[in-house]
Amino acid sequence: MQRYFVDRDQIKENQIIIVGDDVHHIRNVMRFRKGANIVCVDGQGNDYLTEIVELAKEAVQCQIIKMMPSTGEAKLKIALAQALPKGDKWEWILQKGTELGVTTFYPFMSERTLVKIRPEKLAKKQIRWKRIVKEAAEQAHRGIIPEIYPPLHWDAFLSLLKKQSNAWIAYEKGGKPFRTCLEGQPDQSSALLIIGPEGGFSPVEIEEAKKAGAIPVTLGPRILRTETASIVGLSCLLYAHGELGGE
Repeated sequence: MQRYFVDRDQIKENQIIIVGDDVHHIRNVMRFRKGANIVCVDGQGNDYLTEIVELAKEAVQCQIIKMMPSTGEAKLKIALAQALPKGDKWEWILQKGTELGVTTFYPFMSERTLVKIRPEKLAKKQIRWKRIVKEAAEQAHRGIIPEIYPPLHWDAFLSLLKKQSNAWIAYEKGGKPFRTCLEGQPDQSSALLIIGPEGGFSPVEIEEAKKAGAIPVTLGPRILRTETASIVGLSCLLYAHGELGGE
């Protein structure tokens, strides 16, 4: 059933008013009519089965039939820190990471990052990134829309890293087996996965990350593309915590 995220202020007693781009999607893409059922999600752990009762040009009014707890969120809160890759790879990572359950994305620029985003273009890109994760979250039946931080320079990211627990940094030139690290993990509530750029991390960056609390891990003997490493690392984390058929 089609799902749409709404803000809490759009929920009034037993009614939900949908506004914005979703109105166009409901009216002109899905071609829903009065009486159709859709699910609205408040991003705070609740799903609402609703019936469309009014279709206007600027808003869609829905009657709440039933409220249910959202079931699409993993118990493990996963953050993904990713050096910005070339082309449209970052958008692909946002989409697939959201499908897998990432709650927070930290794009960053390290020594070998080739992507440079002009400040005047950043706001437009962030709007597009937010739309991508929203649509992916709806498709994957997520209960929240992941948060996307503005791109961070390496030093700023290290400051953020010091405040994190269970941080793993993928390093192709040496690291502990990921499985061994996960088996000894004391805190089972959250994790941060750090993936480098196409050219990899420099040895200096790895040492700086270690001092900030990250543990270097290996994803196997094969050299993975940066976008592949993200998905493999996320899958390992989720499987180890019983979120991908690992129970």
